Amino acid sequence: MNTITTQEAAMHIRPAENRSDLKAFVQFPYHHYKNDPIWVPPLRFEQRNLFDPKRNPFLDHCDYQLFLLEDGSKLIGRIAAFIDHIAMDYWGERIGLFGYYECIQDPASGRLLLETARDWLLEKGCTSMRGPWSFTSQEWGSVVEGFTPSPVIMGPYNPPYYNQDYADFGLEKVQDMLCWYISGAEGYEIPERILHLTDAVQKRYKVNIRHMNIKDYDNEVKHILELSNTSIIDNWGYSPVTDAEAQAMAGDLKLVVQERGVLFAENEAGEVIGFAIALPDMNTLLKGLNGRLFPTGVFKLLFGLPRLKRFRMFALGVTPEYQGKAIDSLIYRALYDSLYSEDIWMEINYVLDDNWPMINAIKKLNAVPLRRYRVFEMGI
Repeated sequence: MNTITTQEAAMHIRPAENRSDLKAFVQFPYHHYKNDPIWVPPLRFEQRNLFDPKRNPFLDHCDYQLFLLEDGSKLIGRIAAFIDHIAMDYWGERIGLFGYYECIQDPASGRLLLETARDWLLEKGCTSMRGPWSFTSQEWGSVVEGFTPSPVIMGPYNPPYYNQDYADFGLEKVQDMLCWYISGAEGYEIPERILHLTDAVQKRYKVNIRHMNIKDYDNEVKHILELSNTSIIDNWGYSPVTDAEAQAMAGDLKLVVQERGVLFAENEAGEVIGFAIALPDMNTLLKGLNGRLFPTGVFKLLFGLPRLKRFRMFALGVTPEYQGKAIDSLIYRALYDSLYSEDIWMEINYVLDDNWPMINAIKKLNAVPLRRYRVFEMGI
């Protein structure tokens, strides 16, 4: 598929074509990162489901190909190349995507993987190549700053040399996403000025904050989808989510979501105007399980999840007519109060680096910078 020099003669790339190949593709990170104390092994069955068209409705509107890179008989890398037709139509550009890049620390190996993905996308008529991307929402980007601590739930992880692989290949930054954290153990408190501000905002706009009603989960999910579609529709990277995708994600999140971690803001008429979701950081419990629920993992999760004090702020949105009125700060304060403990730790993440209203709001909350993710792109 690619021209290989004498030095690289033992290496070859091939498409994953059967169940055995898919198993090798899924399992490679568990071998690749086995001595990395920062990486958190995801649940293996969830990783398998990602690449199963019967279980991941995202694949319904994608063309994709998984590739394996081998040195002799040893697997040394992997990559996925794919086209999201809904996103391509929405963006109005022939942007092909790559993701699930994992590779040993060897520039020649990395180049072969990226060349293979590029060539596949070219054959499909793409004019640019963007990534790292994924088959799920909000798992984009490569860590370029803040490699520790370990990633939170649904957070990407990579060694620093991946970024050099991308740069050497000609990929350049197209978008950064920023992360902050707050820590009760480090003495975090909401600034007094924010308390006064949100008191005034709540009184002025007569906003009521309530928790999710888990017994009415399906309708609550509809509120979140409607708000997401109106509040982030202009965000970079956004593309519409199908009903099947929304239902699948809602089903997955129902296993970990807590009522106290999902809040809705309502106006005087009872209309939902904003929301926030903070997910318990299940990654804290996954360490040491090596991606397996049995024999002990399932009990660790069942007993540990309700007791977790670490969270990821997964989403926060406000309808356009209420944006710029500090409703987001009001929701954040209510979420903090709902989750508060002396040792609370929460990551606030995936804020676009050119979203200055949100960045300024987070800075006023005295959150601490933690991490930076980067999405790369190049013309092909």
